[in-house]
Amino acid sequence: MNNSNTAVLLVNVGSPDAPTKPAVRRYLTQFLNDKRVIDIPWLARKILVNLIIIPFRVKKSTQLYLRLWTKKGSPLIYLSKELQEKLQDKLGEKADVFLGMRYGNPGYKQALLQIQKEGYKKLIVLPLFPQHALSTTETAFVAVEDYIQKKKINIEVVRIGQFFRNPGFIKAFAEQAQKYDPKSFDFVLFSYHGLPNRQDEKSQPDNQPAGETYAYSRACCETTQLIANEMGLKDDEYTIGFQSRLSKNWLTPFSDEVLDRKLQEGKKRILVLAPAFVTDCLETIVEIEHDYNREFKQKGGEKVQLVESLNTHDRWVDTLCELIEAKLD
Repeated sequence: MNNSNTAVLLVNVGSPDAPTKPAVRRYLTQFLNDKRVIDIPWLARKILVNLIIIPFRVKKSTQLYLRLWTKKGSPLIYLSKELQEKLQDKLGEKADVFLGMRYGNPGYKQALLQIQKEGYKKLIVLPLFPQHALSTTETAFVAVEDYIQKKKINIEVVRIGQFFRNPGFIKAFAEQAQKYDPKSFDFVLFSYHGLPNRQDEKSQPDNQPAGETYAYSRACCETTQLIANEMGLKDDEYTIGFQSRLSKNWLTPFSDEVLDRKLQEGKKRILVLAPAFVTDCLETIVEIEHDYNREFKQKGGEKVQLVESLNTHDRWVDTLCELIEAKLD
């Protein structure tokens, strides 16, 4: 490409190459061995991940990916590629947009080698995670910069960090929710990907105001408040929850337990937003749209409605374009 001197690298978590046990095993091995995902001593992590978690989890995870998969493949991958194309059209010749997953394919290493080959002078790294966490934004930045150093890629690197307060991001999520007429539901749940409690305050974002202590959970609470305000929700019409937990020592309240409590209170139609995810994936489509909805109905509820993520929403593309343009010379 190289229509300009600037490359943009969009980074997301990634996905297995296929919904098969070998592909899922490869993906989980790469993902869970990251010391910023499971932040325990090296030997303990190797034993836990490779001898316990993966052998016992690969079958179940493969079944989940089989339920997620479409004719176009993994939604996280094909939607990210569509976003890349739409953002490129919006930016024109101001910068060239690349896509690189932190784990799996298309990988960030391949993208960086292509960027090196094309001779770009500046690289804008944009992890697609609204709220900063050790296991998402931070590992993306570190992995990209370590590989640049390893391959001796001579390029200026500029970071775009967390954007959970960005007005365009907030408005885009509120607009997605309005499609479902939130007032027709009994309650609104904002569900975020969970973290172990020990990771909540473990990293400090680049763009965090000086003197402020950062926590992922507080960023999620602020995101919730901002979107709720934009939607015109009252305080008693919404709450926050955390999903995808692996133990009781993760951030609470747990989203599935929130749904149970609200059903007991007579809330039978619940709208769910997942503002930690800007692209629909296993956690939104299977965990919320399929499983939460099914379990809710089995217990007597009427509906759990997922608000689709931002994906290629026009305002979201405009927001990304503005974030990138602010970093251009």
